Amino acid sequence: MRITDWPSNERPREKLLLGGAAALSDAELLAVFLRVGMAGKSAVDLARELLNDFGTLSALFSASQEQVARVKGMGAAKYAHFQAAQELTRRALAERLSLPDGLDSPTAVRDYLRLTLAQRQHEVFLCLFLDARNRLLASEELFRGTLTQTSVYPREVARQALFHNAAGVIVAHNHPSGHAAPSAADLAMTRALARSLALIDVQVLDHFIVAGSHVHSFAEHGQL
Repeated sequence: MRITDWPSNERPREKLLLGGAAALSDAELLAVFLRVGMAGKSAVDLARELLNDFGTLSALFSASQEQVARVKGMGAAKYAHFQAAQELTRRALAERLSLPDGLDSPTAVRDYLRLTLAQRQHEVFLCLFLDARNRLLASEELFRGTLTQTSVYPREVARQALFHNAAGVIVAHNHPSGHAAPSAADLAMTRALARSLALIDVQVLDHFIVAGSHVHSFAEHGQL
């Protein structure tokens, strides 16, 4: 049955307009985004199939075009919509962090880092450069590594901090292994980085490790 044949209060779009987006299931929200399904399959059916195949929304939106295209009914246009939605969300979160009270919300920082790093297959080292009022000046990916390690050079972080005239920095990297706990090398690197940046009056405010849906904060665990 086509969605247009459903009772009006059960159609995802009308349900959203009446009760808000939070009232919809993941499949219903995805169906609104997809707009249409295909012959013999409604947008909700297609959304359920995608969630069943990929497991989570984050895995779906981070999948490659080839992976998405394996699901019948998913072409380049729908994949482009996924990528655009993910980038718009990331930019909206970055704008929020640029506001005077943006970093007062730890959730916003975690959401931004999770969206940026959670699905990366190799380790990536990211820096959030902040002004004296803790507003975001720039977000830069400075280093990429292998699946097990990233070579981080404090002088490169310091150079970019000076370029942005930053007063503070939040650093983050991902653990593709799925384990968020810092290694001994992570702890040593963080302390070395903090010492180096202190020489130019730049404070390391926190270091986050992103592992899937888990985010570990060094500051919260007294590890800076």
